[in-house]
Amino acid sequence: MDKLTYLGHASLCIETSEGKIIYIDPYAGDDADYERPADLILVTHDHYDHNEISKVKNRATDVKIITEREALKDGAHQSFHLGFADIEAVEAGYNKFHDETKCVGYIITLTSGVKLYVAGDTTLTPQMNTFADRNIDYAFFPMEGIYTMTPEVATTAAQKVQAKHNIPYHTDAESNEINHATVDKFTADNKLIIEKGETIDLKK
Repeated sequence: MDKLTYLGHASLCIETSEGKIIYIDPYAGDDADYERPADLILVTHDHYDHNEISKVKNRATDVKIITEREALKDGAHQSFHLGFADIEAVEAGYNKFHDETKCVGYIITLTSGVKLYVAGDTTLTPQMNTFADRNIDYAFFPMEGIYTMTPEVATTAAQKVQAKHNIPYHTDAESNEINHATVDKFTADNKLIIEKGETIDLKK
């Protein structure tokens, strides 16, 4: 079964049913959280709190690293087919701290059919209006309200995306922990709170 661990802030680790390891926006967590050799590293943009690739010291010999530079070329969002996962770069940014030409989110489809949307640092994007038909299972929305969306705007984003599970992350500008006062203001249906260090099974 596919599993996901929330490492804190915007950092995630997915272990696929094949045993492949995907790190997303490595930054939060300690060295032990990055011990498993990476098969894929995804980065949404080059800010330090999303792009500490050097933290992932253990890597498969054929590791694939996809940053915003590979994911967004000549204004076009790219897709990558890796056997154990399909990766589609999507719009992100649209605020004064995050340029949409230098930021991406990702839709990740695992071989089990589980589909995840990792929004990255963003506010509402035009493309979110098209996501309801994508049948997304797990959607991660940033909502600390300074560099990304407020929880109220994230609620609007969740209403547009219509994922089965709406997950708050990047909820505090100064802490890697979940800010529950912020999360309480995120009122989307099907809200799923994952605490720092918690692992969940990913299901269709």
